[in-house]
Amino acid sequence: MSELRELYQELILDHGKNPRNFGAVEDADYRADGHNPLCGDRITVYVKAHEGIVDEIRFDGAGCAISTASASMMTQALKGKTVDECKAIFETFHQLLTAEREPEEVAETLGKLQVFSGVREFPIRVKCATLAWHTFRAALDREGEAVTTE
Repeated sequence: MSELRELYQELILDHGKNPRNFGAVEDADYRADGHNPLCGDRITVYVKAHEGIVDEIRFDGAGCAISTASASMMTQALKGKTVDECKAIFETFHQLLTAEREPEEVAETLGKLQVFSGVREFPIRVKCATLAWHTFRAALDREGEAVTTE
């Protein structure tokens, strides 16, 4: 088993069982709900930003290990970044999972998030891994409607 695959399994299990930044933010500046009807994942993403910087980002909901781990790692990766940096990281992450970019190409930008490259081998699981990200993007864009992976 490759090192990346082992790291992927360790990180998914760790963040799936012990999600970071889990819980609601009552006075969030941005908020959106997301749902993956294929596996039942439901998530709400909360963001507090000041002067274009993400000061706090949290999530709550219930989902599979991949969905929960992705949301947990997303919150860690985006906290402290500018909104524009967050949008760029979203695009890079999405490209990684849809096989438009290789892990080596995005290592510096995504750091530990590159371990999700293994998900692209299972197209049905890509929606699990990207749900939190699409929900985050909808929150920033203030779309108002629940995000769905369908």
